Amino acid sequence: MTAPQGDVDVLVVGLGPTGAALAIMLAQRGWRVAVAERRPEPYPLPRATSFDGETARLLAGTGVGAELRELSLPATGYQWRDARGRVLLDIAFSRTGRYGWPDANTMHQPALEAVLTRRLAEFPQARVWRGRQVVSLAEHGDRVVVGTRSVDGAAHTVTAGWVIGCDGANSFVREWLGVGVTDLGFSYDWLLCDVELTGDREFVPTNQQLCDPARPTTMVGSGPGRRRWEFMRLPGEDVAELRTEDAPWRLLARHGVRPGTARLLRSATYTFQAMWAQQWRVGRVLLAGDAAHLMPPFAGQGMCSGIRDAANLAWKLDLVLRGAPDALLDTYTVERRGQARQAIRESVKLGRVICVTDPAAAADRDAAILANARPGPATPEPAKPLTEGLLSGLPQALAAARGAVVPQGRVRLRGRTGLFDDLVGRGFVLLTAGGPAVPCTVETPAGPGPDVTVAHLAAGAVEDVDGLYLPYLAGLGATAVLVRPDHHVFGAVADPEQVPALLADLGRQLHAA
Repeated sequence: MTAPQGDVDVLVVGLGPTGAALAIMLAQRGWRVAVAERRPEPYPLPRATSFDGETARLLAGTGVGAELRELSLPATGYQWRDARGRVLLDIAFSRTGRYGWPDANTMHQPALEAVLTRRLAEFPQARVWRGRQVVSLAEHGDRVVVGTRSVDGAAHTVTAGWVIGCDGANSFVREWLGVGVTDLGFSYDWLLCDVELTGDREFVPTNQQLCDPARPTTMVGSGPGRRRWEFMRLPGEDVAELRTEDAPWRLLARHGVRPGTARLLRSATYTFQAMWAQQWRVGRVLLAGDAAHLMPPFAGQGMCSGIRDAANLAWKLDLVLRGAPDALLDTYTVERRGQARQAIRESVKLGRVICVTDPAAAADRDAAILANARPGPATPEPAKPLTEGLLSGLPQALAAARGAVVPQGRVRLRGRTGLFDDLVGRGFVLLTAGGPAVPCTVETPAGPGPDVTVAHLAAGAVEDVDGLYLPYLAGLGATAVLVRPDHHVFGAVADPEQVPALLADLGRQLHAA
């Protein structure tokens, strides 16, 4: 807990899940990283309550996989019902999802933040400064001079090569940069009630949405022994009424939750937003997480999007710190802003269906949905692919694979069996058929680029225990898939002789950014 002064490679502002994960990912790559967090103590109350399988995979990459399984519980599904109890939407979640983790995981956010903070403390070149508010930023050549103020009013200065604002919805960094935001103007007030259950009670499915015009209500798991209810404020209803002491218990009682069976951890009203920053980078200062985007909660993608920001940014910033052109960081904005916009718009679309309080309009909605309903539960869609940015431009690259997130299963390598990422690695990976796994180097016009691990799927090499990878390659018509450190496919080719061209394409793009 040294004073924030001196020199670091990267200063992260904010120690929420996004900031902590990003700091770990940079420290893993050997960089001197510091985190300035304005709160003197960890925030004790939950905000996010879940993360999907892709996010679990990214979090596991920080080295907290075992702890992640302990602090979370797999969700069984997500179901919408109308006021009459009819199922409008039904999604079943798998405990062994497409990315090696359950499709959906409920958790207590303070527990996740504690695990990430402990992991960050394992790196001697990483520092955390609590109770330090960033109050100024000034870029000078290849450094950013950052002014901070502690809770006792003491001022300190730190210089950093790069600054990343992960400081939440009311981001100081975003305001200081003066970047504009795009606000879709979609917002409603909700009463949030976090509950600790005192007895065993099963909720099937885990996550539920009551599309009742009399009171749209969200019910979700929030980790072992905990659950969250959210109640929409009705038109004409005074928000002050929802803030009274008896309002939470009055609304919870309709769902069988009473003081004798549960402990109310928190009740608070909040207004969700749908917005994104128009610029995510200004010089040597970047934005990530809620500082860059905010979305309604209905798709559960708020925190997940922040972790994707961290994973995308970490490997690119690592290459820039090693000498790649800093224009490479512009692909971070292109890629993640595009994906965030899509997630926000989809969340708004869901919200427009859910937040209906007119009975006649709700009846029409229900009838339309039921008329087009398919029998049986659906399965979650794969993670959203990248459609622009640092992706192969070769005409022979297979379009179906480009930008998608590669799945993950168990493999056997050198006598050990485990998830692919854990055994093969998480950098650039060339997934092929046949032969041993060996590293190779991408050549750029300026010299050697990043190493690439070649993972050959064959007996005695990387053995496909779950029978996932060989059918995956066959389905694409590919003999080789080049995967980025954030698990998105850079490109795939059908002919093994095209692999050198694929690696050269990556080298050119990393050099030219």
